[in-house]
Amino acid sequence: MSKRLSHPSSSNFATLLQEFFVERLMQQRAVSPQTIASYRDTFRLFLQFAQTRLRKPPVDLALSDITVDLVLAFLRHLQDDRHNCARTRNARLVAIRSFLKYAALKDISALAVIQSTLAIPMKRFDRRLVGHLSRDEIEALLAAPDPNTWCGQRDRVLFATLYNTGARVSELIHLRVGDVVLGKAPCAHIHGKARKQRTVPLWRSTASQIKSWLQRNGASPDQMLFPNRSGNPMTRSNVTARLKLAVQTATRRCPQLSSHPVSPHVIRHSTGTHLLQSGVDLSVIALWLGHESPATTHMYVEANLAMKERALNALQPPHSKIPRYRPPDRLMQFLESL
Repeated sequence: MSKRLSHPSSSNFATLLQEFFVERLMQQRAVSPQTIASYRDTFRLFLQFAQTRLRKPPVDLALSDITVDLVLAFLRHLQDDRHNCARTRNARLVAIRSFLKYAALKDISALAVIQSTLAIPMKRFDRRLVGHLSRDEIEALLAAPDPNTWCGQRDRVLFATLYNTGARVSELIHLRVGDVVLGKAPCAHIHGKARKQRTVPLWRSTASQIKSWLQRNGASPDQMLFPNRSGNPMTRSNVTARLKLAVQTATRRCPQLSSHPVSPHVIRHSTGTHLLQSGVDLSVIALWLGHESPATTHMYVEANLAMKERALNALQPPHSKIPRYRPPDRLMQFLESL
């Protein structure tokens, strides 16, 4: 992206898109590589779609070509042809919106087209309840890896750290030896989304496991805490595959594990739920898990059926019978029926 695109018949669209990535995202906002990759993939798909629909190569596109009809057609293509869910559709729209807001500052002549496109709403979707494991299921899972093998030893420490910290799998696999402190107040320094860092306390048992793991491997501070056999960082698929093996073993001890899916994200949700059940304040859980929005943490309250049942038992039903509400007139009856 270091060279400017040029073409005899091109408008400023190609230049604007390049400036958006280099100047806006990388230099001014310093977004994470993951965000860059997500936005890049969005525009790869969008430009391919636009080329087919408008019969123009991407370099010949003009900003005025990015109409509301084109963007809506692209969003339908994502859902109907690529079978993307509403979340993915909305994420692609966010990337296009972000570029158009930047372009509006650079090219006033296309402002009318840009404004109509920016008015495209996000698509609503049903938010699923947060899935989580019970404490017995977590204990069975943590004890499942074989302690007599190198991979089993690593997996035991890996899963214990995952549950202790509630880290995202992308955060976990990038932890380095120097990111953990194993002194009197053991903790892990986690590098989270949007370059944000947080420090999470480690239980003594987790710190002891990490210490034993490091003594056996003699890793230096800049090496990965959980490497693969080649010494390189594990991938998401590596962690998911190792977790799947652990679940198969743990199911023999805890058969109920086979009744629901288990993923690194489910373990993260389990951490949040168990903290809540232990009486930890929501604001502390948000800091622990690295949530940007309090609404995200509030999902644990919505999903925690056990806490709801305890609250219901604490609230005794009144002895008096509540009269049935009746709308006062026909118009109110109509509104009530909607």
